[in-house]
Amino acid sequence: MTLVTSIVEKVTTTVGNKVNTHPQVQSSKQFLHGQMTRFVPLHTQVKGLHLLQKLKNRVFHQEFPAFVEQPIVDVSTLELAEIDVSNPFLYKQKKWQSYFKRLRDEAPVHYQAQSPFGAFWSVTRYEDIVFVDKNHELFSAEPVIAIGNAPAGLNVEMFIAMDPPKHDLQRQAVQNVVAPQNLKELEGLIRSRVQEVLDQLPVDQPFDWVENVSIELTARMLATLLDFPYDQRHQLVYWSDLIAGSVESTGGTTDDMNEMFLGAADMAKQFSSLWHRKAALKAAGAPIGYDLISLMQSNEATQDLIRRPMEFMGNLALLIVGGNDTTRNSMTGGVYALSLFPQEFIKLKNNPSLIPNMVSEIIRWQTPLAYMRRIAKQDVELNGQTIKKGDKVVMWYVSGNRDERVIERPDELIIDRKGARNHLSFGFGVHRCMGNRLAEMQLRILWEELLVRFEHIEVLSEPEIVQSNFVRGYAKMMVRLKTKNNIKG
Repeated sequence: MTLVTSIVEKVTTTVGNKVNTHPQVQSSKQFLHGQMTRFVPLHTQVKGLHLLQKLKNRVFHQEFPAFVEQPIVDVSTLELAEIDVSNPFLYKQKKWQSYFKRLRDEAPVHYQAQSPFGAFWSVTRYEDIVFVDKNHELFSAEPVIAIGNAPAGLNVEMFIAMDPPKHDLQRQAVQNVVAPQNLKELEGLIRSRVQEVLDQLPVDQPFDWVENVSIELTARMLATLLDFPYDQRHQLVYWSDLIAGSVESTGGTTDDMNEMFLGAADMAKQFSSLWHRKAALKAAGAPIGYDLISLMQSNEATQDLIRRPMEFMGNLALLIVGGNDTTRNSMTGGVYALSLFPQEFIKLKNNPSLIPNMVSEIIRWQTPLAYMRRIAKQDVELNGQTIKKGDKVVMWYVSGNRDERVIERPDELIIDRKGARNHLSFGFGVHRCMGNRLAEMQLRILWEELLVRFEHIEVLSEPEIVQSNFVRGYAKMMVRLKTKNNIKG
């Protein structure tokens, strides 16, 4: 939606629904939308939306309150109806395991009526989550996948939050970037960049693994996939953190509307410029690249995406967050998990062929994204509960990946676990993670290169966890490395 469309919506709504839906009004709105999209730069449209939202907030006092951290109480002291697993501090304070275990045991389909994000159902057992995820005819991914709503004024659209057939068309436009042949070509580049980052790390000195390894490697990969200016790659990480950290959507720390809109405007400016440069090259007969922008321009369903600003912004935001959070936090989570289960690190060093299986086990154990949200399309009976049409349903992958009914000793990292790939972290059905093979490949290469360089990775203190009920991420983790030729025998 553009600024003009927003203004037209507001004005016509005040006149009445009949006027708002009148064909001439609709035609005028469509014309204005098209003209604005064609002649006004996208970042200017975002700035216009920013001004409009500031005015609305001032007039209607619309403001989502920031979360204030309080100690998480023992779950045994609560009534079932009081349990609210949307509290972002449940994860920051590492208390989520006991809360979800109680729900799995006593209320596997649990209703929370009064959360800050509104009422929602929690689905916490493995098999129930698979049922919801696979049945897109019963449960809609629209309009968003986070437990809360999009930041006010930035109601972007992304294909992960669309239902078929529109979802399928837009996903098909970009999925060739992770096709087997393209992954094979990317492997050498990924390995060279991993080697470069690891060779620059300090040895026998404390440093932050998150900043120096996890963020750096994912920034490099994102810049490659998007053909984004390499020297500006950390902008991609900043935008990802801004998007995923919205207080309204996930209970995060991004509660400054000005920062959110300024980031969105900057992102819009840089990506629309990149889009137009690539479009000019394509028009001049240059070969089509295999980056995500080029693929979108080459597909009928997305070739005019730049003229649909909210979809353009939303899908780029999705690709940035999807390419950032899963891999980045699994890179840190794997090191942390092996520090908690040191016998598994010994097992790995004795048998490096376990790396691919270990990667899947790390992704299960970490569960980088805690959940996905759905809306019931009709009344549905699930595990003894009646979910009504229109109800919000949250599939807690982080709980299903620790379900004792399906996974033996689920709280442990076991790198040679049988069936390790049968985790929930990538989802199921039409919305299964498009980049799962790329994420696995990046993690595999990282651990292959780590093992030939370092004898030990010592985690020096408990890592700092980000404030979010969606991203299971790390803000900081101090480590110290011992190289193989530095071992004191």
